Amino acid sequence: MKHKKFSQDKNQKPASASRPTAAASLNQNEIDFVPAPDEVARKAYFSYVNQGSLPGHDVQHWLKAEAELIAERNLTRVHGFHNRT
Repeated sequence: MKHKKFSQDKNQKPASASRPTAAASLNQNEIDFVPAPDEVARKAYFSYVNQGSLPGHDVQHWLKAEAELIAERNLTRVHGFHNRT
């Protein structure tokens, strides 16, 4: 069985290259920030406990905690608190 080689025109862009991505619309500082895993884990655990310790929602708790930490950081950057020592 022979495999056909697929060649792409050198001038043709992939379909995904023409669409703007969510990352492209973000500020570079927002892209560079990633909350520490232990911080996210702590916040996700408290969310888990506060919602009755029901199993099966660990990913949702993690993603929510991560989003909240990013939002909190962005709020402090807007108000200029990140430069204070």
